[in-house]
Amino acid sequence: MKRGREEDMDIVWQTPANPPERRDYIFRNGIRYVRPYYFEFICHVKNRWAGKTIVDLFAEEFKGRPYDYYVSAVKSGRIQVDGEMVPVSYIVQSSQKISHFLHRHEPPVMAWDVSILQKEPDVLTVCKPASVPVHPCGQYRKNTVVGILQAEHDLAPLFPIHRLDRLVSGLLILARNASKADLFRQQIEAGMVQKQYVAKVVGVFPEYEQVVNVNVNYNAREGRSTVEVESAGNARTSMKGKAACTKFTRISTNGTHSIVLCEPVTGRTHQIRVHLQYTGHPIANDMLYLSEQVVDRSSKCMGADSAAGKSPHSLPAGPEEHGLALSEENSKEGFSIDPMCTNCPSLGPKGYGRDEEGLWLHCFRYTGPGWTYECPYPDWASLN
Repeated sequence: MKRGREEDMDIVWQTPANPPERRDYIFRNGIRYVRPYYFEFICHVKNRWAGKTIVDLFAEEFKGRPYDYYVSAVKSGRIQVDGEMVPVSYIVQSSQKISHFLHRHEPPVMAWDVSILQKEPDVLTVCKPASVPVHPCGQYRKNTVVGILQAEHDLAPLFPIHRLDRLVSGLLILARNASKADLFRQQIEAGMVQKQYVAKVVGVFPEYEQVVNVNVNYNAREGRSTVEVESAGNARTSMKGKAACTKFTRISTNGTHSIVLCEPVTGRTHQIRVHLQYTGHPIANDMLYLSEQVVDRSSKCMGADSAAGKSPHSLPAGPEEHGLALSEENSKEGFSIDPMCTNCPSLGPKGYGRDEEGLWLHCFRYTGPGWTYECPYPDWASLN
């Protein structure tokens, strides 16, 4: 931890070694925010950056902030080279360590609890709420399942043995030591573990089991998957997607929607979602895979994937985005406004909305050699 004095502010720099604490969270209107904190981001000078001034490097490579901000950040020591303050005219050299000390605003998540289902000496199972990522990634660090469990239940270290997409809810299994995590991973890689999900889909799903055995190709730039179907003029060797298989069985239907049991045999990115789309019965609030004919763009489910980092600037602004009106309230909660921060006085980063519905896709059972873990069904799985 590094401490610095800037004007009249006592700034405490946090690193990954600083664990999340219960007091780090602020709850408003059903949303969980993280109290903004100072954090050291580190990178090393690439060969193509060498020879640039420290300010020009940031202005050209990290365009999310204005040029004047980077000038001020270098002068105040918020941007350092090899742990030292430098002048704005400083020329960087290859492989040097660059530190950028930022007032970090994590994206908000829904304020649902991470409920503990089963606590064993070497295994913990929880019901993961939608909108909360499993572990630190992107802009999320404390607003994660692992972070919340450490802050609210003093549970650490934890080793997630499988992942659920941020917008997916349900059973999450975490090992409490590395050796147990390795055992789980070996069983999963050997195909000894069966996974079961439940989804709410559009239309009347066929009555009998449907097996979709179609390649899935994930496009990281677009943040979505597509299926690849082999045709007479398309040899399998030329296909870019990975082999993927999912079994689907209808549980119930009301004529408008169906509840479907989903059993992925493989584990590709967005596999269940894109395979359901392939059957003609996409998840009913999955804006990423619904067709234009099915989507009601005025519905509340608009943008279930939006805050995953795909198009943050297109999201609707919540009340916390409307500027100085929150300054007094934030100061009462111990959140000091940083005059150099481009996100203050908002709690969340600019561009993140506050209403976000999770996908109607829920993991409810994992079964392996001699063990089974389950999670209750969500409310939307009932079609009454």
